[in-house]
Amino acid sequence: MKSNYTSIKFKQWLDKLQQESWQLELLISGFAIVALGSAIEFLRDKTSAAQAIESPAEFFYMMLSSFSMILIFNLIIHIVFRGLWIGSVGLRYVSGDIDYEVLNYSKKFTSYLEKKVGSFDKYISNLENICSTLFALTFIVLFYFLSFFFSFLIPFGLITILDKIIAIPDFIIKIIQGLLSIFIFFGLILTFIDFITQGYLKKKKWTSIIYFPVYRIFSILTLSFLYRHLVYNFLDNKFGKRLLFFLVPFYILVMVISSIENVQSNYIINNSYSSANFAKNRHYLNTYEKNDYVRDIAIESKVIDKSYLKIFIVFKSKIEDIIIEKNKDLQPQKDVRGINSRMFRSNYRSRRKLKLLDSLHTPYLKTFNEIYKVKVDTTSFKSDFIISKVNNQLGFETIIPLKDFSEGKHTLKVGRLEWSKKDKKEVLMKLIEIPFWYYKD
Repeated sequence: MKSNYTSIKFKQWLDKLQQESWQLELLISGFAIVALGSAIEFLRDKTSAAQAIESPAEFFYMMLSSFSMILIFNLIIHIVFRGLWIGSVGLRYVSGDIDYEVLNYSKKFTSYLEKKVGSFDKYISNLENICSTLFALTFIVLFYFLSFFFSFLIPFGLITILDKIIAIPDFIIKIIQGLLSIFIFFGLILTFIDFITQGYLKKKKWTSIIYFPVYRIFSILTLSFLYRHLVYNFLDNKFGKRLLFFLVPFYILVMVISSIENVQSNYIINNSYSSANFAKNRHYLNTYEKNDYVRDIAIESKVIDKSYLKIFIVFKSKIEDIIIEKNKDLQPQKDVRGINSRMFRSNYRSRRKLKLLDSLHTPYLKTFNEIYKVKVDTTSFKSDFIISKVNNQLGFETIIPLKDFSEGKHTLKVGRLEWSKKDKKEVLMKLIEIPFWYYKD
């Protein structure tokens, strides 16, 4: 049955619902905190997985994790204030309003407290305003976060789909993406300025003329019809405006405080790069937990008790760029890297396609092995990497013998030939040094 929002019954129902809404607020806040708390670990794992395979989804998962923490933070504050409100209501039932005469303070203090502290009922009313506004603000933040991603997802998603159907040339795609990125960037900045200034761009005649078409386009891209009523109802409230001005610097303060760390040494940095004198756990596969991923290069363990050493180099787009630059015969007609859908590429994994790719593996690996150089201490090895997978990560793997090395500490050194614009020739760039100990079993 359709509700008539102008009817008296509907308004009476809303008034009654407003009085009882605190119960729903607490229920939703509690469930949301538990759900978001569980989701953060999942999102962090997804971020690591996306980072490991260089997926564009990495940024999405990272931002989603950050905004989940902001939502949890908002909801916890809401529960604290709502708890204080419930306690205040309970106390009022027991002792009523504040009776300053019973306190028997001096006239100076009594006058001051009556003016500054005031009525207990007013205090409860202020707490109610804070709780309800905070709860609404939490969902405004959520929708603004979603709108931020939709503003990128909708246009770039349409371009990707059109590219798969029509096969638009790469240079045209890059031009369109560049222009779209500039437009979206400035559009988001204007939208953010308008929100922070609480509609300043809509108030002035000349700014409203410029901003109106941007507002109309972003209203569609950000799906603002879902939440614009909430935003404008929030902004026309004096208390809501004050709270907004308070929360923005408060969020910045929380970010600054969360970045504070204890520096233990003047010389040893926890996040230092791996070297002959610094062993990072992420370069040893036996230290990895369930959802850990290789970031660049890794070996089996810090202590090797076999007569050989396994080396794994994770695949990255930059590696393929260097290989193609080195071997022009491997230059594809169309770069298909990135997000793809098999729906628009029927022969994506056809037998013919796989056979063709398999034939290219030999020159691909030959070029890779020409580029990468492996040494243990001062002993060089001929690179003989093959395509492999470790922890479900695509990469390159090889095994080098250690039987002629003495027992004790050694250092694996991996370098890569890269073209130097400065020297105008190929130079060997040191990628990493990984220390390990070799003891025969």
